[in-house]
Amino acid sequence: MTPREVSGIRIPDSQLARELTQLIRDTESDLLYRHSLRVYCWAALAGRRTGMDFDSELLYAASMFHDIGLTPRYRSSQLRFEVDGANAARDFLRGHRISESDIETVWNAVALHTTPGIPQFMRPEIALVQAGAGMDVAGRGYDQFTDAEREAVLAAFPREPHFKSGIIDSFYEGMKHRPDSTFGTFNDDFLAHKDPHFHRVDMCSVIHASKWHG
Repeated sequence: MTPREVSGIRIPDSQLARELTQLIRDTESDLLYRHSLRVYCWAALAGRRTGMDFDSELLYAASMFHDIGLTPRYRSSQLRFEVDGANAARDFLRGHRISESDIETVWNAVALHTTPGIPQFMRPEIALVQAGAGMDVAGRGYDQFTDAEREAVLAAFPREPHFKSGIIDSFYEGMKHRPDSTFGTFNDDFLAHKDPHFHRVDMCSVIHASKWHG
């Protein structure tokens, strides 16, 4: 059972939150499911620390959907996995009569969570999802959380003993069939790490190969 509160952060428990939690629970691996819950906690804790005025339910929805594009149901997609996740969140929220403005916020939070340099200048929910994901995967901002906060989150939603290799494997499995979708992002690092035959696209080569003269 999902706890109601972690380190003073409320875990949304509305009908919408319960339904989306069950959807993600039924769709994602245990590793991705707990990762998504921790992303919400890190994001909400960061928002509280910095005094951001954010909507907990929208933040929760974006956090929970942010990696669903890596799951087997999207193995035939050629979109970026972040876009698959954003679209899934949009479709779910539209089915619950959420405003289009709020849906756009969640869509952007999911779609941009691996895009550095932009989310921090957008709505709090968008900035915080990227911050939460960065903390859980790469420890970005680790020292900004207290020992008590880190211990509480990990007690509620433990990391697997081999989480680091597991998350790399999850990214690779979710993107290996659509390598072109990783162009221009750090997602190609996962493919390069796992597949010795993967070749990154070189933008300078693309420019030189274009049909433009000059």
